[in-house]
Amino acid sequence: MVTWPKRGKVPVSVLIPARNEADNIGPCIDSLSWASDIVVLDSMSDDNTAEIASAHQARVVSRVFDNYAANKDWALSQIDFRHEWILIVDADERGSDALGGEIARLLADAPACNGYYLARKNMFWGRWLKHCGMYPDWNLRLLRRGRARYETRVVHEHVLLDGPLAGWLTTPLVHFSDNKGIERYIERHNQYTSLEAVEAHRLLIRPRAGTLVGRLLAKGPKRRRALKEFAYRSLPGRPIFVFLYMYFLQLGLLDGWVGLHYCLMRMIWEYQIDLKLHEMRDCDSPQYRKYKTMIEEVRTDG
Repeated sequence: MVTWPKRGKVPVSVLIPARNEADNIGPCIDSLSWASDIVVLDSMSDDNTAEIASAHQARVVSRVFDNYAANKDWALSQIDFRHEWILIVDADERGSDALGGEIARLLADAPACNGYYLARKNMFWGRWLKHCGMYPDWNLRLLRRGRARYETRVVHEHVLLDGPLAGWLTTPLVHFSDNKGIERYIERHNQYTSLEAVEAHRLLIRPRAGTLVGRLLAKGPKRRRALKEFAYRSLPGRPIFVFLYMYFLQLGLLDGWVGLHYCLMRMIWEYQIDLKLHEMRDCDSPQYRKYKTMIEEVRTDG
């Protein structure tokens, strides 16, 4: 049995990006109390998120938020983490002692990879979504410092890892995405769908390298972009297809009425993306003007 070093603490740095998370930040930090270094990246919260984080013995670093990828990339390169390994955790997620133990054993054995995927147990209306394609919901979250960065994306960003292929941990994070209430949940996803529409617009106007088939056969972000491009450009009834895929093929129906409501909401979000993407095609529209700077920052990296 590997024991945790340094008064029972695991030698890992935890990064928690947060803004106005006063209700979540304390329980989140407490669930990770086994980590010897916890840093809260506070995006100039209007509530007392920073004060609560400090009271729970976390270090607080403040930065004005620009977008999700840039915010985390800045943290990875500029914050003075105390350890070689960094665990990224959102404020509405919870760790466990079991996760701490698994990470301790991993780090004691000289990890071969530069990053490790963690599963997430997504909770919705108090129920664990075991189906709908929402479990295990792998996310690359445990990163070796200096060997990972985020792709240039304003929302739903992915980690780009240097070196060997990533490994996989078995102990999940628990994600309470709606614990601020359904109104806040819908407000947040209204913002997410707008940003996803920006990314879809950028994807469709970005210069393409190679054929669609070639990019579909690629791996990582290039393949994901190619799949999204195909869906936005060529898949009729895309929101309905998403519902049918999640509810029937991904067995969301086995999650009962919670699964049905979640799959319906996902269909609505996809429909919102399509509506906003349609409006963005008009350069004089409110949607285009609001996100003009983001839309026109088209990269040629993929």
